[in-house]
Amino acid sequence: MAIEGREISVVVMLSLKSLIFLGGSGYFLNQTIELTVDPSRFPVMAKLILIRHGQSCWNAENKFTGWVDVPLSHTGLKEAALAADRLKSIAVDVCFTSMLIRAIQTAMICLVESDAVRLHGKSPVIHHEADDPDWHGWDAHRGDPQEEIPVFPSVALDERFYGDLQGLNKAKTAERYGVEQVTLWRRSYSVRPPGGESLEDTVARTVPYFQRRIMTHVIAGENVLVAAHGNSLRSILMNLEHMSQEVIPLLELATGVPIAYEISLNGKIVSKMIMDDQASLVV
Repeated sequence: MAIEGREISVVVMLSLKSLIFLGGSGYFLNQTIELTVDPSRFPVMAKLILIRHGQSCWNAENKFTGWVDVPLSHTGLKEAALAADRLKSIAVDVCFTSMLIRAIQTAMICLVESDAVRLHGKSPVIHHEADDPDWHGWDAHRGDPQEEIPVFPSVALDERFYGDLQGLNKAKTAERYGVEQVTLWRRSYSVRPPGGESLEDTVARTVPYFQRRIMTHVIAGENVLVAAHGNSLRSILMNLEHMSQEVIPLLELATGVPIAYEISLNGKIVSKMIMDDQASLVV
């Protein structure tokens, strides 16, 4: 900050209405500058909530799903409603989902049942991303952040593409190809299933989007909900928690169970809570 041609550093001596600025490099500014400060504009941290979609119809049938657009089962709807109840008091500012209906259903159930919607009159509204090929620009609804919770679906958060395995029963596939081979396709980092993506491929499309679109909101102090899939969330967790390539493929994420992080505004994890009756713990 420059005052009368001199560069000074700023040290904040906290009181609600006044801040005393002390000059650097041996200079002192002997002046009290009266400011009005709203502490709510400077949050210490924000919340990042990650949730794998509730059980889908093909989860229930033990099928490889991948990019097939399968909706939630009745159990999945109940899981999403239970997650909504656990999250209802958290004021979500913005939400991100995949383009797949099971993730969008989970996100919308969580948001519609939240206090922000039920008690304070906000509405979750799906928005186009700027690079969405179906978005023309003139058809965009800009929205009002005081009244709406924007929801951004993106292919970057889609499940791992399982290629030729999609639609096949996992147990029968293991009988045909062997348990070891199917485990390698499902739980290795770099090996691709026939015609599909490896977890490494999923990381390559998911993490840049997470850093560019999602974490920028968190660092700005906004509470963010991300509803996605086992492998796109593994990709995010690998980046967020600095997990190794050996550990991350083995991580199991339950359907419909939120993981709530408190993130400092420099992007560091302050706390982590798995919001489940059987695993309600702070890590």
